[in-house]
Amino acid sequence: MTYPEAITWLFSTQLFGIKLGLDGPRELLRQYLAFPARGVKVIHVAGTNGKGSTCAFIDAVARASGLRTGLFTSPHLIDYRERIKVAGAEISEDDCTRHLVALRQLCESLETHPTFFEITLALAMRYFTERECEMIVLETGMGGRLDATTAVPADVAVITPIGLDHTQWLGDTIAAIAGEKAGIICAEKPIISAPQVDDAARVIAMQANEMRAPLTVIEEPLQGYNLSLIGTHQPWNAALALAALHAAGISLRYDAVQYGLSHTQWPGRFEVISSEGKTMVLDGAHNPHAAQVLVETWRQQYPQKSASLIFSAVASKDVRGVLNLLAPLACRIYLCPVNSPRALSHAELLDAIPAGTNNVETHESFTQALDAARQHDAPILIAGSLYLVGQARALLLGETFQPSAQ
Repeated sequence: MTYPEAITWLFSTQLFGIKLGLDGPRELLRQYLAFPARGVKVIHVAGTNGKGSTCAFIDAVARASGLRTGLFTSPHLIDYRERIKVAGAEISEDDCTRHLVALRQLCESLETHPTFFEITLALAMRYFTERECEMIVLETGMGGRLDATTAVPADVAVITPIGLDHTQWLGDTIAAIAGEKAGIICAEKPIISAPQVDDAARVIAMQANEMRAPLTVIEEPLQGYNLSLIGTHQPWNAALALAALHAAGISLRYDAVQYGLSHTQWPGRFEVISSEGKTMVLDGAHNPHAAQVLVETWRQQYPQKSASLIFSAVASKDVRGVLNLLAPLACRIYLCPVNSPRALSHAELLDAIPAGTNNVETHESFTQALDAARQHDAPILIAGSLYLVGQARALLLGETFQPSAQ
């Protein structure tokens, strides 16, 4: 089986949908010998926003401190292999193909076929063991309590800020969602939390107390270090990352911390790209909390400038809430479909535009929207969906985009 054939098979498993629960992933990890070896540190990160950035900071500082790391994140922006990295490098096509061939055979023998996400997790965990990773950083896919990543025993749990997202799966209140996120807390293992709204903070504290897990709440953003990631929220994410590493027993030297934080890469989150003389900002802000952070960061970075906003979104998101925050930043808005089966139509996107907003255009593709936005002087902001950001990034960097529903 070639790499393209293996990826085609894997992506076909998205038809099995999303299944929340731990029995399936535990059995797959057990049969694929994919649980971490004794002594390997595992840091598990959940939350609504900032999970990826926090994971990236943890990974970068751990590597700068001399550890061989495995990093598991989702979704990918351009290429599937972004989800699985060892020592900062993506898994190779050959290694990816080898594992997918073996996993396909294993899946066919199981009573219940694993999901796309479960297969990806098993692949990553077995690969991390092969490569003798000393630390594994796992980003939850969705929720926490029943997310496949929670089947992996963790040494430290991290919870980033919690907001309303994935409400059809996790509940429609902050307390309910916090209960799902707090499900990653392990008995008597440290838990590091960002500051939370009262309802979320109480739920996390109760779960930590029940599990006899020592809880540390970050009280201030990190200061005194240069961060490579742009955003008013990133010093908070960096503080979370360092607290998690400390809780994992990692000895942190100033020079290693400074190098790691200043060399962290996490594309698609207020990522600035210059293309044909135009400033482009890519940010996958897909819920109101993320959109508010984007607005604050834009006004900090470009205080005197409005944006040409290229926007798209998928079903199940609070698109109206996102656009209420982003529209005031924009001198023009260009709506286009995103490459996803859950893409919203022009009519649905237009319906979410705040009343009284002017200069709104619809386009049949991102490419057309980008061509139109290039005609004006304003910097271009591409936001609203990570699927849109991935498609845009691939086009701007001349890479091949692998669209994914998950």
